[in-house]
Amino acid sequence: MKVLCIGSMNLDHVYMMDHIVAPGETEAVSEIKNFLGGKGMNQSVALAKAGANIYHAGLIGPDGLVFLDACKEHGVNGEYIRQIDEFTGHAIIQIDKHAQNCILLYGGANQKLTEAYVDEVLAGFAAGDILLLQNEVNMLGYIVEQAFAKGMQIALNPSPFNEKLDEVDMTKISIFLLNEIEGGQITGLVKPEEIIASMQEKFPQAKIVLTLGKDGAMYAEGATQYYQPIFPVQAVDTTAAGDTFTGYFLAGLSEGMPIPAVLKMSAKASSIAVTRPGAVPSIPLRKEVEEALAK
Repeated sequence: MKVLCIGSMNLDHVYMMDHIVAPGETEAVSEIKNFLGGKGMNQSVALAKAGANIYHAGLIGPDGLVFLDACKEHGVNGEYIRQIDEFTGHAIIQIDKHAQNCILLYGGANQKLTEAYVDEVLAGFAAGDILLLQNEVNMLGYIVEQAFAKGMQIALNPSPFNEKLDEVDMTKISIFLLNEIEGGQITGLVKPEEIIASMQEKFPQAKIVLTLGKDGAMYAEGATQYYQPIFPVQAVDTTAAGDTFTGYFLAGLSEGMPIPAVLKMSAKASSIAVTRPGAVPSIPLRKEVEEALAK
């Protein structure tokens, strides 16, 4: 079984400073850091590190060729990534001495997908393959329609949650992977048990994975429900926690592992990721996760 992620690739420029710059102000920065980001790429790398047969698709500009190198480095098949005459998606991030941040996000090439490109990518996949989507690229409605017609299993991480998701026929989603905030935005509810029940009522055909931060994760499918607590650790950076969980969950699912085992592996992988700085660099390899679970 193949897994395809049609998702974002962002160049993150992080500026460390005393305070968030005010209108008309010029401020010196103490440090600058550059990272590869985008929820799509983060989740593809997590899938690869978990051992899945993962293909990443999306668009970059001439300034984004580093993503092709990253795919080779981490075991992601990047043959569907295309370069266009547009800036790669990027973020300008200010972080002050109190760890508060201010972010400017430019969609760039991530927002330039076309029907012809989507058709070209999906032609390489078949019924039963998994398609992973987030809400950081355009054409989501079209992608879902075409993938559903092919019989693919469609997994959606509805992040960021905004009006663009209105174009998506949610009844065609096979797997929802969302946190409690996104679950609340879809259902209008707050309590996890109520969110799960509402999601099941709205989308009875779907598998629901609801992550709850320090309170663990819940899974529901039909009459079956499971709860997975977290593995307590001293967190350093939670940036990639959700993306790591998503990647490991879909990897385990693609292998046909029992759901309780998939949830446990995903939670352990996420717990390791938050003990390390950064996004992509923090995601552990499958061997690390298995060794940690065996202790």
